[in-house]
Amino acid sequence: MTRRIIPILIITGIVCACSASRKVANLSENAVAAKLQLSSDDEPMLPELDMIKSRSADTIHITGLNGEDMILMNAVKDEDGEMVAHDVIDAAYVTARFRNVAERHGKIDLEFQVVVPEAMQDTKWQLRFYPDMYILEDSVRLESVIITGKDYRRAQLKGYQQYQKFIDSIVSDTTKFINVWQLELFLERNIPEVYAFKTDSTEVSDEQFASVYGVTQRQAVDHYTNQFAKRWNNRKKTLTDKMYRRYVKVPIETEGIRLDTVIQSVNGDFIYNYVQTINTRPKLRKVDIVLSGEVWEADKKLYLMSRSEPLTFYISSLSAFVDGTEKYLTKIIQRRVEANTACYVDFESGKAEIKEGLSNNAEEIRRIKGNLAQLIENEVFDLDSIVVTASASPEGSIRTNESLALKRSESVSRYFDNYTRHYRDSLQREKGFAIDEDGNILREEFQDIRFIAKNGGENWTMLENLVVKDTILTQDQKNQFCELKNTERDLDKLESELQRLPYYQHLKEDLYPKLRTVRFDFHLHRKGMIQESIQTTELDTTYMQGVQAIRDRDYETAVTLLREYADYNTAVAYCALDYNASALSILETLERSAEVNYMLAVVYTRLGRIQEAVQCYVNSCEQNQTFVHRGNLDPEISALIKTYGLNRQEDEEDYFN
Repeated sequence: MTRRIIPILIITGIVCACSASRKVANLSENAVAAKLQLSSDDEPMLPELDMIKSRSADTIHITGLNGEDMILMNAVKDEDGEMVAHDVIDAAYVTARFRNVAERHGKIDLEFQVVVPEAMQDTKWQLRFYPDMYILEDSVRLESVIITGKDYRRAQLKGYQQYQKFIDSIVSDTTKFINVWQLELFLERNIPEVYAFKTDSTEVSDEQFASVYGVTQRQAVDHYTNQFAKRWNNRKKTLTDKMYRRYVKVPIETEGIRLDTVIQSVNGDFIYNYVQTINTRPKLRKVDIVLSGEVWEADKKLYLMSRSEPLTFYISSLSAFVDGTEKYLTKIIQRRVEANTACYVDFESGKAEIKEGLSNNAEEIRRIKGNLAQLIENEVFDLDSIVVTASASPEGSIRTNESLALKRSESVSRYFDNYTRHYRDSLQREKGFAIDEDGNILREEFQDIRFIAKNGGENWTMLENLVVKDTILTQDQKNQFCELKNTERDLDKLESELQRLPYYQHLKEDLYPKLRTVRFDFHLHRKGMIQESIQTTELDTTYMQGVQAIRDRDYETAVTLLREYADYNTAVAYCALDYNASALSILETLERSAEVNYMLAVVYTRLGRIQEAVQCYVNSCEQNQTFVHRGNLDPEISALIKTYGLNRQEDEEDYFN
């Protein structure tokens, strides 16, 4: 009986192998391949458009821009090509290689089908399909589609089972290798006092065991351990990777896979609906999808499928409706402008003369000279006058300090007046002169700069600020100072009161010197400008950045930049983000241009206001014929066109003949 079975099995195997070879040969000879196709549903998945399809046999009355009445019904063409009222539009089988898809929230859904012919399917095979997306200059491999025959998967699982059996054979508890019975028997016969610990939970130290037995516990255990079995077990631990590769020849992938399905039997074409969502980007107008694939049996590649023809998705975006007209800001430019700065010039007590070597005077004077030089050489402004106001610290009488402050202002004015005269003279010498045709010497003349000295008096306001910010005074001392200042109006008496305070020396030595400030107020006018003010315009860069953000499909940024303008472009940004109520609140206030009417048609459709949507779309087409064709690119308008048979007279003179 056995002799008969073996030849039969051999013959059966040969027949199966020949059958598989013929099937692979057939794939190659006929260039059998899976293909990509568009789904039979010719409308993208937009749930809000279901309301249009559900309103069967609706009748809509609209009015043309010239006042003509028109009645529209849910309609399709009859067998004679005439438009007739109909309840349901049946979907046609799609053979086209392209589709228009609409952008939503800066994203696009690419919907297509992977169709696997019956000839490519076998229960012993695994089919691996790789969709590649071509977008601008980039190519991106999308997640794979894997179709696995039941016998192929059974072999995969068998490999995993064999590997798991090997893993289970690895012993984790090393005590399993100890011949416990022999060890206990030896102890019972030779060292009963140690054997007694068998039923005792008391821990036996290694030293105690050695003192009784003459060897350590480790030595005793090793003697009764099956060393060969232990070494083989350790060896198996090092073989786990090798055994995985031996048993699991084709691992079951879980990463980067869109679909991994097991087919039980071959019964016709296999169709998988694939949806890929991508983010839009600037200049993105179309996306191509191409499919490649392989046929595998076990760990061998049997067949390489030729690449499919591309499916092309043309992307329609509301960003195309952006109005790129430049927006300008109106500004009033004044002829006269002012600037100011302050310096800390230290004076000797009771003196008004400037000494560059005193305290930090040299650095402060150098800074003010630098400011003056920049203003004198400024190509936009001419320096007219400088008001110099010196302030004094409060020691001494107020009359004396006011007089001293004025003298110091006059001293500073003279000092920097001399500097500006010498600086302008040096500029003239550097620039030289020119001689005209008549022999006259031409020089650049500088306007005289007037210095006006003013008395700043005692600087009590600054003193109070310094006290509040001081890090040495306590909060109680600061409160005491502020209370004195606010209650005593006679400044001479106030100074006398301060002298009685224990921290007056700190005020006088550390804070008073900072009160001797000199403030410079520069009065300038724009060169060549005679009128006191003029009105000018400049590009509104914020607005134009918002417009560019729409072009770049960065709608969140666009809304942020354009929200305050609340104009047409703001409505486009809102509409692109599906902020329909916000978009509508703007669009309904605008003049009804073709673009505004079209945008209103989109928004009204989304909000379920179908009659208003149809009316606005028809109006936009009357105003601009290009919207007849544009309507097929946007799903909201495309649904209106198909449902109500719009644009069926687009080749005639107009809609209302």
